[in-house]
Amino acid sequence: MCPGNEYMTPPATLVYLKSGKGIRKTKDSGDSRHKNWLVRVVPNLFPAYTPPEDTATFRNTTDPNLIPAIGHHEVIIESPKHDEHPADASLPQLILVANAYIDRLRELSAKPYVRYVSIFRNHGLEAGASLSHAHSQLIATPTVPKIIQDEIAAAKKFHKENDKCVFCNIINEERKGPRLVFENSKFTVFAPYASVNPMEFWIFPRKHETSPLAMQKSEVKAFAETLKECLCRLKSLVNDPPYNYGIHLSTDPSTSDYYHWHLEVYPRLAIWAGFEKSTGVYINTITPEAAAESLRKPVSS
Repeated sequence: MCPGNEYMTPPATLVYLKSGKGIRKTKDSGDSRHKNWLVRVVPNLFPAYTPPEDTATFRNTTDPNLIPAIGHHEVIIESPKHDEHPADASLPQLILVANAYIDRLRELSAKPYVRYVSIFRNHGLEAGASLSHAHSQLIATPTVPKIIQDEIAAAKKFHKENDKCVFCNIINEERKGPRLVFENSKFTVFAPYASVNPMEFWIFPRKHETSPLAMQKSEVKAFAETLKECLCRLKSLVNDPPYNYGIHLSTDPSTSDYYHWHLEVYPRLAIWAGFEKSTGVYINTITPEAAAESLRKPVSS
């Protein structure tokens, strides 16, 4: 993933290059590879989902209960610098990463065989990161994952009964409570009630939107600032723990009234053992209130 090794990856689907005082967006073509890049997005060498030979392949199966693993699996190389992870990255670099998320989400969600685009990050070997260079991943799938389906169904039910977004309601409540971690004019961060993971926190835009596609330039900057600040606090507080994060979103226009995109951060500070695995009941030794109290403390400069 480091500069100079571009030939070791498939052609990039998106490359950010410095151009004067701005950024030029392009992609690799054939055997040529762009150098001096700021962000690269490349197909995963070992993809979980692969593009169809033709769109008819999407439903080309004799078993109606099986859906082929049709889609895309990409790696977002966040920086030319090997160790420039979000907690350590410069703000301009992290803004580029956020913009890369949005650019790829926009292109892939428009494909007829894609129903969902998962944007996620694994940090540390224990969190599933097989490569140490700073990177995120993106998987476009032909189905909406069950967790997102459940969130959408619950949000739809709440909206029908109360005529408002349940997520907006949660944000308003958490802003006044002991689980608030951080907020600015655009985003609110809190430790979720009855969280599964120790030190877990969620980042919500205060503006009601179903996906990051609607973010304006100022909101992208505020998102990068929020993500960097909170991951800095986590790194300082518990010595750079392994973690996963993922963006929950919807690109279905029918969900616009009641679904609210957000990013969930799951630190890997506990091991799920027999009880958790066999019951689906998780023991969290750190209350979300205690986690929020610790995460509220700014990192000393």
